[in-house]
Amino acid sequence: MNIALEMPVCEVGGAPCTMDAKGGYIPVSKVKPEHIEEDELVRRLAIKAVAINEQLVGLRAEIFDDVAAFRSLLAEQYGAKKGGAKGNITLSTIDGSLSLILQVSDTLAFGPELQVAKELIDGCIRKWAEGTNDNIRVLIDDAFQVEKTGKISTDRVLGLRRLNIDDPEWSRAMDAISDAVRVTHTKTHARFYQRNPQTEENDRIALDLANA
Repeated sequence: MNIALEMPVCEVGGAPCTMDAKGGYIPVSKVKPEHIEEDELVRRLAIKAVAINEQLVGLRAEIFDDVAAFRSLLAEQYGAKKGGAKGNITLSTIDGSLSLILQVSDTLAFGPELQVAKELIDGCIRKWAEGTNDNIRVLIDDAFQVEKTGKISTDRVLGLRRLNIDDPEWSRAMDAISDAVRVTHTKTHARFYQRNPQTEENDRIALDLANA
């Protein structure tokens, strides 16, 4: 991605102009000096951010390629089958001061069976009527509540399966929830840790601005 260090200027009607956020042209003479300084500041820092991002992309590729090569080496050494799904792995230095963790995480969604589960649960609540524990009612209502993102929380719905309720209809509802789970995509995260000599804790080596 190429970012111009200076605010782009072109001539429109014989006057130097620059483009605004809506795609229209405004005379440079009408742009406030502080807005020009702001433009220069953002461009200068964005150029550095893009350069670092490209380095991180390269580092990510190097990490996964090198760890995959190490896995293959181990598989060959022990006569194991190569290929297939790659699970979580932790690599460490001999002295334990540094470690690299590759963690595979799945993003889950629910299929149409979830609506069936909700209907079965509603049937349980109607059947139990006054005998239903208020805490269970809250858990159920909270689990099926749509969040601001427009999605239902997978953790809350799956958490219903941990409730110890002896009822055939409830069991069918939990089976429907299990069948509703879909893995939409899988992502592998790479995290580095360094042991803090003062606290003996493993501190994460931050590779993002929020935790740097």
